[in-house]
Amino acid sequence: MGWLFLKVLLAGMTFSGLLYPLLDLSISGKTRAPKPNIVIILADDMGWGDLGANWAETKDTTNLDKMASEGMRFVDFHAAASTCSPSRASLLTGRLGLRNGVTHNFAVTSVGGLPLNETTLAEVLQQAGYVTAMIGFDYYFGIPYSHDMGCTDTPGYNYPPCPACPQSDGLWRNPERDCYTDVALPLYENLNIVEQPVNLSGLARKYLEKAVAFIEQASTSGRPFLLYMGLAHMHVPLSVTPPLENPGSQRPYRASLQEMDSLVGQIKDKVDHMAKENTLLWITGDNGPWAQKCELAGSVGPFFGLWQTHQGGSSAKQTTWEGGHRVPALAYWPGRVPANATSTALLSMLDIFPTAIALAGASLPPNRNFDGLDVSEVLFGRSQVGHRVLFHPNSGAAGEYGGLQTVRLDHHKAFYITGGAKACDGSTGPEQLHASPLIFNLEDDAAEAAPLQRGSPEYQAVLPKVTRVLADVLQDIADDNSSRADYSQDPSVTPCCSPSQIACRCQTV
Repeated sequence: MGWLFLKVLLAGMTFSGLLYPLLDLSISGKTRAPKPNIVIILADDMGWGDLGANWAETKDTTNLDKMASEGMRFVDFHAAASTCSPSRASLLTGRLGLRNGVTHNFAVTSVGGLPLNETTLAEVLQQAGYVTAMIGFDYYFGIPYSHDMGCTDTPGYNYPPCPACPQSDGLWRNPERDCYTDVALPLYENLNIVEQPVNLSGLARKYLEKAVAFIEQASTSGRPFLLYMGLAHMHVPLSVTPPLENPGSQRPYRASLQEMDSLVGQIKDKVDHMAKENTLLWITGDNGPWAQKCELAGSVGPFFGLWQTHQGGSSAKQTTWEGGHRVPALAYWPGRVPANATSTALLSMLDIFPTAIALAGASLPPNRNFDGLDVSEVLFGRSQVGHRVLFHPNSGAAGEYGGLQTVRLDHHKAFYITGGAKACDGSTGPEQLHASPLIFNLEDDAAEAAPLQRGSPEYQAVLPKVTRVLADVLQDIADDNSSRADYSQDPSVTPCCSPSQIACRCQTV
């Protein structure tokens, strides 16, 4: 099956009893173990500046901003990659793509997914007594890949716009090359397609209903729970409920951001009602905004990547500039995570895996190395120390997929390769190799406008440290128990509920 994370379907989040309309989670005679519930909400293509608490120009995230005032905001938090599949694979495994095998995106026709010998967060927590669910991006209830990878009858806002699914066996419209018209976007419940094409205008409501039902029933089950929600927001096509009568009067992006904010706020309200004192709610994004979508893309805040934009192309999603991987992040847990706190610690999505496992009292899987840290001390306000070093994998703009050619070392950042992704104007920046890396001081130059002079004392002091940590991680990966994903494709694995019908049409919900 050509799904983003085949492993998640087969083992990572296989939930005995998790078939709606009812979840059979009760355990007779047992009470809840003193382990925290964990809710992870992952936004798609949300920029650092899309969070009002980060960027004063943003006025559309009142619920998230309230959560920031009641919890902790992380201002130097980074996706594990600057594009979808590898970023999410790293969240589920705590390992970079060169270790877990997922270095770039899967396709609709992909045969494989996350390698079966990788261990997911859900598997570890299940062994620790957790009941687990995934809603949104890959399994249990959701779409199996980005929601632009298939046609719908309600296409939403996109740039360039894509046509609706064909209604009959007549001549199809000649689509833009980035549009899918040969198969409709499917909605799954467990392993069954329940709607194809999915109604995008009702998808957020369905996600919310399933999440609320899971929280309610898991909270009364006597067991701790893990809920992972991969939202369709803020990826194009943007579908706003109800559709905007006059899109010119309000940007569709702003309306969609408000809808996402409302959805998250309702999930937080349900957590507060059912399990407030014992639930960690962690919200972040998979990568930066997709700049080529112009006004349908988000804000990078002050992280403009000016050196790259002057060369050409975008410095956001798919790049290793700050706008591509620095993402908004919040943690909320009343009584444990301090309120109205801001952490400047250098953190990563990779840290969610080991931190959640530590909080659950479980152990990391053996015989493999991890790239994340247990940042519980940061969460609880007892430390501002995170990573000294982070590695930002090549994610499509330049270099070999997954390659480690951009290094963050304290407040310095070194580029051995640069290149701009496709920008709103259609331009792309040329790939450039740098034998002597470009090194920026992010403390003084968050916009990455002017690299240090190669002959300066600061550059000469940082360079050998960067060289050493990069050589060390590459050797560590070479010696590690690493996996290789199957990126082969076969049209026969394309999800389709009824191959005899045009665009695979069915609806059971």
